Amino acid sequence: MSNSSNQQDKGERSPKMPQFNMNWIYLIIIITLGVLFFTDGGQTIGKNVSRSVSYDNFKTYVDKGYAQRVVVNKSDSKLRMYVNSANIRDVFHQNKEQTGPDPCVEVTYGSIDKVEQFLDAEREAGKFRGELSYEADTQSGLMNLLMTFAPIVFFVFLWLFVMKRFSGGGGMGGVFNVGRSKARMYEKDNAIGVTFKDVAGQVGAKQEVQEIVDFLKNPKRYTDLGGKIPKGALLVGPPGTGKTLLAKAVAGEAGVPFFSMSGSDFVEMFVGVGASRVRDTFRQAKEKSPAILFIDEIDAIGRARSHNPGLGGNDERENTLNALLTEMDGFGTNSGVIILAATNRVDMLDKALLRAGRFDRQIHVDLPDLPERKEIFQVHLRPIKVDETLDIDLLARQTPGFSGADIANVCNEAALIAARHNSSKVTKQDFLDAVDRIVGGLEKKTKVMTADEKRAIALHEAGHATISWFCQYANPLVKVTIVPRGRALGAAWYMPEERQLTTKEQLLDEMCSLLGGRAAEELFTGHISTGAMNDLERTTKMAHSMIAYYGMSEALPNICYYDNNEYGFQKPYSNQTAQVIDQEVIKMTNAQYERAKAILTEHKEGHNALAEMLIRREVIFAEDVEKIFGKRPWVSRSQEIIESNTPATENNTPEEDNNTADNGEA
Repeated sequence: MSNSSNQQDKGERSPKMPQFNMNWIYLIIIITLGVLFFTDGGQTIGKNVSRSVSYDNFKTYVDKGYAQRVVVNKSDSKLRMYVNSANIRDVFHQNKEQTGPDPCVEVTYGSIDKVEQFLDAEREAGKFRGELSYEADTQSGLMNLLMTFAPIVFFVFLWLFVMKRFSGGGGMGGVFNVGRSKARMYEKDNAIGVTFKDVAGQVGAKQEVQEIVDFLKNPKRYTDLGGKIPKGALLVGPPGTGKTLLAKAVAGEAGVPFFSMSGSDFVEMFVGVGASRVRDTFRQAKEKSPAILFIDEIDAIGRARSHNPGLGGNDERENTLNALLTEMDGFGTNSGVIILAATNRVDMLDKALLRAGRFDRQIHVDLPDLPERKEIFQVHLRPIKVDETLDIDLLARQTPGFSGADIANVCNEAALIAARHNSSKVTKQDFLDAVDRIVGGLEKKTKVMTADEKRAIALHEAGHATISWFCQYANPLVKVTIVPRGRALGAAWYMPEERQLTTKEQLLDEMCSLLGGRAAEELFTGHISTGAMNDLERTTKMAHSMIAYYGMSEALPNICYYDNNEYGFQKPYSNQTAQVIDQEVIKMTNAQYERAKAILTEHKEGHNALAEMLIRREVIFAEDVEKIFGKRPWVSRSQEIIESNTPATENNTPEEDNNTADNGEA
């Protein structure tokens, strides 16, 4: 034990050796070349002094007999005249110890013939007794060598760098693997830890995907009867409903290899890479069959091909889609490979992708209903320390229209709120505050408002509350607030009914309730403000849908002009019909606006009392409205839930009306 510890201590105390790096070799080569370049290839004597002089001075020095020898370099038109030791002081004005034993002067000449003639004449005159020699230009030769091989070296290093980047640092062969599949494979021993127990709700969708798992586990039971294993299943539904989670549960339950990738993994900047990856993915899946191949967000490559390539056609994406179509239709009848795909934009997919034989089934994963929301809450509440009195059924009723992802966000936000308040457990109030926070935004109690603005907001929100109280099919009111939250300066909160069908009367009552805020402003302040922009937007869209899509207009009864053609550049109706639709929208909206003003005029005293209460308390609840107007004439199931949970309604916020007195956008 002691020996090992001593060895460990020695290892920790020993200096760390620098790791080998090719950059050091590159640096040494560059320094060596630089030394050779700037020192004439190592030919210059280190301590000898040299000085540049003019050609006339050179002739003078030779004529005086100072020249010991002359070395001519023809390539750069320069020569060096080495000085006799006896004449060093005459030329350099220094002694031999300072200049070195063999100093010289450098001269630039014009013609080598003239230099030779001059030196011959001086030799005949006895003034030059040295030798004339010629030398090769070492520096110029080195430069020629560099100029010859430098481009080759540069492109070699560039090629190595590009290949290394393409391979992700994986070596030389990576550039040739750019067309390889990016699918991640999960085998039985590498499960991702999600099973059908972790998927709450979606009973029908789970049943269908569970059947796919049974196909793969026991295919003989189906093929013996002559059945064919489906080739593909498409999970369709809004965002956050659990399509990818269902695919993960299939991977955890199947016990077969599960290949997972996104549609964007096929998309690449290089031509042909997408199709190559499609082929490689299916090849790997066939080698591991029986197996499941899951493609998330398949609309990235499966979008409908354009009929006019000149208008936004993408050849690479379409080639990738063609490869996918070919691979899916090229399977054997019982090859044991099933394709799962998920998208929330099924209307944009190519029709050839959706035909039988490719995606044989479309599994709809819709927003959860009340029982399913309760199951989802139970799943997400497992890791949270909740209060024992928490009513999960109430939470499920307070969150209509929430997806599974929204409910998970509610649970997480509630835990954060409880931790912010230093609570030991997450209570019902924390969950209700979390719903407020997610639906309406963060409270902004510090926002500065004048007394007139606050009164206008109170009258506006009281108008919504009054109209909804006296309209039979309007959603039951939960609370009204003039506390700014998010972008809204006030809001009326309702608990909407979960309906499978909506009648014309229900839509008209909702429109009337939305217009109650603007009507209250006009009646009781004498002017209108920009705060009703969101109400008017929703009302206009609702009226247009009733007339153009639902056939609920007197002028255009039983007519639907809905067209989901993505590439349609024309409206499915004429200009005259468009004019009729506009007129009907205005007529229907104005009728409900006059109806709202009539209801407010009839209940003027109660509306004013409601507005004054809002100014004092900033938040009022359904029981406060009931004290002013009396019991609501029409009691729905949602109203019974609100009344049976009176203490809990102080922050009931299942759905925000987003009615604002001034949202600052207009």
